[in-house]
Amino acid sequence: MKLKQILTILEELAPLAYAEDFDNVGLLVGNQENEITGILVCHDALESVIDEAIAKKCNLVVCFHPILFTGLKKITGKNYVERSVIKAIKNDISIYAVHTALDNHKNGVNKIFCDALGLINTKILVPKENFIQKLITYTIPENADKVRNAICNAGAGTIGNYDNCSFNSNGFSTYQGNENSNPKIGTKGELTQTDEVKIEVTFEKHLQSKILKALFSNHVYEEIAYEIYDIQNSHQNIGLGMIGTLEKPIDEKEFLEFVKQKMLCGTIKHSSFLEKPISKVAVLGGSGSFAIKNAIQNGADVFLTSDLKYHNFYEAENQILLADIGHFESERYTKNYIVDFLKEKITNFAVVLSEENTNPVKYL
Repeated sequence: MKLKQILTILEELAPLAYAEDFDNVGLLVGNQENEITGILVCHDALESVIDEAIAKKCNLVVCFHPILFTGLKKITGKNYVERSVIKAIKNDISIYAVHTALDNHKNGVNKIFCDALGLINTKILVPKENFIQKLITYTIPENADKVRNAICNAGAGTIGNYDNCSFNSNGFSTYQGNENSNPKIGTKGELTQTDEVKIEVTFEKHLQSKILKALFSNHVYEEIAYEIYDIQNSHQNIGLGMIGTLEKPIDEKEFLEFVKQKMLCGTIKHSSFLEKPISKVAVLGGSGSFAIKNAIQNGADVFLTSDLKYHNFYEAENQILLADIGHFESERYTKNYIVDFLKEKITNFAVVLSEENTNPVKYL
């Protein structure tokens, strides 16, 4: 199975368009034409993980964190990043990272986090902005169903739990073709008036080329009128963090002990207890200090994340319990999810869960 075929599956797992602008996701090392014989899934593609891939005859490493995050001007083996890349290239091992593409997915890192804690009624904590566009086009009534179905099949018209969403209105159009025109309705050189349907749909912006291809392939007009706009709506099914509720309220200290047990934490740093039960829980795997206000605004009793600094704990403002459970710990089960997903899609060679513990933080 060629790497380029697996890339399509990985895009289904975590669409690269979902990633944050600062991130470096996708294929980091390797040639798309390479024949893949085994996949090793890990949290961090360190040199020890590349050694594990060699030993287990896996020539594709799928990692959560990108080992290449910023540009390399030299590759001399002077640090852990360069050594990993050198070893991967020497042994013809490809590396692919998902990171914030999976962070932002509704079934990704934060849903996994919520599921580990048994949270229900979950929703995105920080919905993704500047990600939705709107298409408006016009066609004759006889062609409207064909056009509408084609663009919806290409990904337009999905809103939350609903698909094939569109707004349609009737009107009429006028046009006059020149000597080089070949109108479907009317005669060139003559002013023509005809009934038309106006079709409006929204879509995720990375689908634009696919949707326009469907529009052009299924429209009857020689010249197709259409408009595309960026709209300000946040995307409720794509974004960072999640918030949900426990099946029953629980004491603050008891809750943190429960989190330690479920997420296998070495320790938990937290703000002052507020002496009230925990019911509504916000989570954000990885570094999440930027979302403290979002957690408060959404009425969370507690916000579980990592990498909180000294002054971040003041931001609790006696309104919320802040808890830093550790970066690795908050993303602990992500690689298991990736393995399960890939095993369902790929059956002709091994998909292996890495046994390397790449957490750099240790606890006494």
